[in-house]
Amino acid sequence: MKQSKYPFEQFTVAYQLLRWTVLVTPVAVIAGSLVALFLWLLDLVTHIRWQHEWLLFGLPLAGIFIYWLYRLAGKQADKGNNLIMEEIHQPGGGVPARMAPLVLLTTVLTHLFGGSAGREGTAVQIGGSIAGLIGKKLGLPAADIRILLMTGIAAGFGAVFGTPLTGAVFALEVLAIGVMRYDALVPCLIAAIFADIVCSAWGIHHTHYSIDFSGKEFTAILPFIHLDLWLLAKVIVAGVAFGLSSYFFSWLMHSIKDNAKTYIKIPWLIPVIGGGMIIILRYLIGTPDYLGLGVTSLSPDGISIVAAFKANSNITNWSWLWKLIFTAVTLGMGFKGGEVTPLFFIGATLGHTLALILGAPVDLFAGLGFIAVFAGATNTPIACTLMGIELFGTSHVLYFAVSCFTAYYFSGHAGIYSAQRIEVRKL
Repeated sequence: MKQSKYPFEQFTVAYQLLRWTVLVTPVAVIAGSLVALFLWLLDLVTHIRWQHEWLLFGLPLAGIFIYWLYRLAGKQADKGNNLIMEEIHQPGGGVPARMAPLVLLTTVLTHLFGGSAGREGTAVQIGGSIAGLIGKKLGLPAADIRILLMTGIAAGFGAVFGTPLTGAVFALEVLAIGVMRYDALVPCLIAAIFADIVCSAWGIHHTHYSIDFSGKEFTAILPFIHLDLWLLAKVIVAGVAFGLSSYFFSWLMHSIKDNAKTYIKIPWLIPVIGGGMIIILRYLIGTPDYLGLGVTSLSPDGISIVAAFKANSNITNWSWLWKLIFTAVTLGMGFKGGEVTPLFFIGATLGHTLALILGAPVDLFAGLGFIAVFAGATNTPIACTLMGIELFGTSHVLYFAVSCFTAYYFSGHAGIYSAQRIEVRKL
């Protein structure tokens, strides 16, 4: 490598690092604090809904309120994460500051009344809108606002899941399939770390997941083989299934949204019908476990993400599909929230089922599904591999990578974000 023609570029680097630390800190502090408030409210309304299940019957009315709230005050904020991504790709009208309070309120309402949604979308929109507001107030040029918006994504994602490294890489990887630009790498890392610290400082605790399987009983056929090839083959098969489920979720959610707009001519009736569908589904299945986040359930024997890591839980062969349908209907019919936590549910329960079918460790495959279905739906295999490390440790990192990368390819070019560009095709 040739010697740099900029002999003192380290001074410039140091200056830029200091500058971006100053710019990013308020984004991280405000986003981390708002995410902490959001998570606290989410936990509060979840317990209220558990205690008063009749609130589910108010979901259609909540849908009407959410529709009119965005119609009266939302303007472009209704586009959510896609608006932030569009502004990063091609600066336009900017990300409105009203996006943060709107999405926080409407997501809490969705969960209070039983909608099946997540929290990542809300956290990302909070971070993006705060970053956009600060960039506008400081009069930053478009190139700097672009990076600041990416730090908002990183801050929101890192704080909401307690995974700052994943948040930083996710902000870089999610924008385009096949390409990552590193000009925002350090600012995103700073934002994600600071936001996670701030969120934790408010007393917010994230759910702990663990994989007890160690693999120490594995005996290599040859001395230079350091992994269980038979288990690896099962991981690849599972990765294919995870990718296909990612594709199906993305296709179904977008199809429901497009068909609802086409065939339901009165817009506010869309969430009303969607809410009615969720009520019917809940009583058709006979359990409330597919409502809300699904991280835990009211009953110790209920179906949830945490339960999926246990071999003797009540997870059924179709638990993943029911959660997929509940979430696709909720988000496709106009309710607010993220897709990622439901994707964790879908992946963990599908991994549980596949482990029993393939004769594999249940907790390992639940963890693989947890991250791989997310990787396929968002086209972010590197970020999701890192998420596996941050959540479950480094013992099974090779299986994390194989499952995420396999799911990434088998999910095709579909994804939950319509603003995500295809820079390098998978084939």
